[in-house]
Amino acid sequence: MSLPAADVPSDEMRLIVRAKSGDAAALEELGAFCRKLAYVLALQLTGNREDAADLAQDTMLRFFRSLRRFDPRRPVRPWLYRIVRNLARDRLRRARVRRASSLEELTEARGNDLPAAGPGPEATASRWQLQSVVWRAVQELPVHYREVLVLRDYHGLAYAEIARILRLPRGTVMSRLHRGRLMVRQAVHASMQTGLAGEEAADA
Repeated sequence: MSLPAADVPSDEMRLIVRAKSGDAAALEELGAFCRKLAYVLALQLTGNREDAADLAQDTMLRFFRSLRRFDPRRPVRPWLYRIVRNLARDRLRRARVRRASSLEELTEARGNDLPAAGPGPEATASRWQLQSVVWRAVQELPVHYREVLVLRDYHGLAYAEIARILRLPRGTVMSRLHRGRLMVRQAVHASMQTGLAGEEAADA
């Protein structure tokens, strides 16, 4: 007899079991939780709200069609993220994705809100600017680097989970993450240097 996976919260297991049994309230709760996760990851991978909304909708259709076969002893996110990733790859392959162009979309893709209180207006504006630069750099990554970086750095998945989602060796996941982070750092540095040069020229 196999034991429940140690990394699956008991409340998550209970929710899935209830949903699999047809509990309407559990189905609604599970759907809301997973739809948000699917949308955020789709937005991070595609960089566009409309595409992300479409992908999240398609993801949930596949998710609920296969829910009956899902083992509640396993974590939901890797399974859900694999669906999102495969659909996003198909969309990108068809070259129908439109790049995110606004700071609002890029910030939303990260899934984190800036704190309401804390630094003053100048510091907050600087943080928004840096966030925008970072996310534009992430969006410019080749997709095989972007998906690893997003899953690790913004969704906190373990290397083993990412390897299962992407069907890659763990070593490949680690090397792509290292390379992706390096490319982002280089792009951010270049962008900030360009910005500083522009400010110096304007002051001259």
